[in-house]
Amino acid sequence: MAEVLVYTDHLDGAVRKPTLELLTLARRLGDPVAVVLGPGAEIAAPLLAEHGAVRVLTADAPEFADYLVVPKVDALEAAYRAVSPVAVLVPSSGEAKEIAARLAVRIGSGLITDAVDVTAGESGPVATQSVFAAAFTTTSRVAKGTPVITVKPNSATVEAAPAAGTVEPLDVAFGPLATGTRVVSRSPRESTGRPELTEAAIVVSGGRGLNGAKNFALIEALADSLGAAVGASRAAVDADWYPHSHQVGQTGKTVSPQLYIAVGISGAIQHRAGMQTSKTIVAVNKDAEAPIFELADYGVVGDLFDVVPALTDEVKARKG
Repeated sequence: MAEVLVYTDHLDGAVRKPTLELLTLARRLGDPVAVVLGPGAEIAAPLLAEHGAVRVLTADAPEFADYLVVPKVDALEAAYRAVSPVAVLVPSSGEAKEIAARLAVRIGSGLITDAVDVTAGESGPVATQSVFAAAFTTTSRVAKGTPVITVKPNSATVEAAPAAGTVEPLDVAFGPLATGTRVVSRSPRESTGRPELTEAAIVVSGGRGLNGAKNFALIEALADSLGAAVGASRAAVDADWYPHSHQVGQTGKTVSPQLYIAVGISGAIQHRAGMQTSKTIVAVNKDAEAPIFELADYGVVGDLFDVVPALTDEVKARKG
């Protein structure tokens, strides 16, 4: 059976959920072959095998941590040459999309980014994308070479499908550009204990209607009661009410959770572009004419300062 190369997003062997989603999608196209770069392969391999990886190619070298992107491109290209896959699937993170683009150039293939679904077609893999601020859905396929496709988080339901998961070393020869940009320092992000915004199954976002940074405590309390990530509109982050790293929108992050709760957000097109593919959308706004209600599956017209605390208390009561 044809093989599909899957780039593994992990931290010291802790595999992130989008990679498991890729394995689910890859099984539609062929036998998944996972590529694990850096330390922790022995930790990652059993989980990858549990979710369908027939083989796990591993490589560890200081270059992966000491230099930016290019060493990983060298390694993924080596895996591509070794496997000759029918497709290469990569998570749609910032770094991974750069890796995918560089790989596509090197192997002379077409690139599709930010797919929300991948299926097998008569002439090769077919990718579904939400485009033009999610106003349209397109289906595309690569016409030249082996498709390199990046897939948004939460695009597939993770499904276990135990496979052999045979661990094999990957020989990587680093090119002259691999050491062109060195990482000189790192500082860990302060953990909030909440899920990563782009990977979360539930996101609670606040906007201009919160009227100040201190009121984001309401959003955080609701998010924590639901086990959700916290997002913010551009208006909120531009006003320094919440960090820019939490911005959802066309110039921020794109999310596609199972549940998106928009609190005090009017629903401008810039924000909608970043969350319109959410499976279920709930809006809370005192303006019954707010554009967000055109998009919402459920809407609450009311004062968020009354609605949100009551909702948080109800969630806690039901969980208790």
